[in-house]
Amino acid sequence: MRFPDDVLTEEEEVVLHLRPHARAAVLPGLVLLVTLGAMIVAWVMLPTDTGGRIGVWVVAVICLVVAVRRGVAPLLVWRCTHYVVTDERILLQDGVIARERRDLPLARINDHAMSQSLFDRLLGCGTLTVDSIGDRVAVLASVPHVHDVQTTLYELIERDRLRPADEPDEPDEDEVPVPHARDRRGRGA
Repeated sequence: MRFPDDVLTEEEEVVLHLRPHARAAVLPGLVLLVTLGAMIVAWVMLPTDTGGRIGVWVVAVICLVVAVRRGVAPLLVWRCTHYVVTDERILLQDGVIARERRDLPLARINDHAMSQSLFDRLLGCGTLTVDSIGDRVAVLASVPHVHDVQTTLYELIERDRLRPADEPDEPDEDEVPVPHARDRRGRGA
């Protein structure tokens, strides 16, 4: 599933668009291969008489249930999970049928922490925990290149904090610039 661009504002730019690390797809892929292998073995090894056909159907139904619950469903969840970092916020979106999206404005982020297990370090991924104002915590699991993502997030937050809150508007073309106000003694304010 593609991330919908219509959830972004006109001035908002996508800095990072990620999904969980591909390791999340390995185990479901193996489950699909094993269940397919079990179905083939049942088809070849069990006798073709009436009792054998029932056995083949029982194995096929069990393999189908396992394949859907432990193979297809996790792959769909992985494919439909998006971590999007823009210059204004972090968007977390997941869900296959029912969608859930969470927005965290960069200006409201208090802290962000990265953690990696030994296995995560070998794969180059990790978990990023983002703490925002109001006791809201977002956990981004299996983030690929988590070091780079955390550094980019830090740079965006600092840039956002250094940006003046009220940037002066450009004067209109018809508007005449007003000279600096002077106090009673004739000095500029």
